[in-house]
Amino acid sequence: MIVDVLTRIWHSTDQLGMELSDAVRRGGAQPGSPMQVDGTIAAHSRETACETVTLVHGFRSHMLGALVPNEFVADHVRRHPDRMLGIAGIDPLASDAIDELERARTLGLVGVSISPSAQGFHAANSSAMRLYERCEALGMPVFAARPGRSTASCIMEFDRPATFDEVMRSFPRLKLVLGEIGFPWVDEALALMAKHSGVFADTSGMVSRPWQLYGVLLNASALGVIDRVMLGSGFPFERPASAVETILSLNSYALGTPLPAIPRASLRGIVERDAVSVLGLPSTIGSSSASRIAGRTASPLGPSGTPPRGVRPQ
Repeated sequence: MIVDVLTRIWHSTDQLGMELSDAVRRGGAQPGSPMQVDGTIAAHSRETACETVTLVHGFRSHMLGALVPNEFVADHVRRHPDRMLGIAGIDPLASDAIDELERARTLGLVGVSISPSAQGFHAANSSAMRLYERCEALGMPVFAARPGRSTASCIMEFDRPATFDEVMRSFPRLKLVLGEIGFPWVDEALALMAKHSGVFADTSGMVSRPWQLYGVLLNASALGVIDRVMLGSGFPFERPASAVETILSLNSYALGTPLPAIPRASLRGIVERDAVSVLGLPSTIGSSSASRIAGRTASPLGPSGTPPRGVRPQ
């Protein structure tokens, strides 16, 4: 099973707001990402075909003037009911945030995606706390992730993982997924994961920086939290197949050197983790596509669960 917990779609980058859209057009959202970032439905359907289950995030930010509507996400997901789940983009500062959450549930969306820096709120803001409270009661996981590189208007300190400590102390049954393993505060993210069993992280963004990802996962392994790191490609800023290959080939850095290796089982665990069950999402999703992927020779995983021959760290 390959579950990608963070992908995004849009008709046009204009839906991200002028500032973020300009950043994407200038060269993608991550260093080394392709100049042309294609987040269209056609590209998403094509690039995620190698996955068993794909989570598709909406995005809403009054601060940036951005809106990738939840209805748009729900419509795309409905076209792929056996392998896609929708995550609602909610701006906690919007006056209708809780109402929008309820509307998202009627659309069949199963989680909430927020971006504190891009929406302009501290993680423990009172409006956000009301949203978390409702998500905890409904059993809906919350994904905290930037929709690309921070722009000048984004409030960087609001993305610090430590700001979620009060959130998790207040709502211990909430499941929180930190995008990019909390980059640039990766050590803070790992410490938060070590403290709270309901905190997880995904590899989105980091898969475009494999050397850094290698070091972070070594630390995650040492702290005993690597089993709560999940695959997130961050599409369209990285291809899902490339993300899988990057993770499985990370130990290439250690070959022929004194550098330590990440346990191979841990790397496979990230790629093959059943995030659907771990996060309490609908359990029927992916059952038919799992069989489809298992029988496909072009899977990102080789016959023994290793990267295809010729894969090298980027």
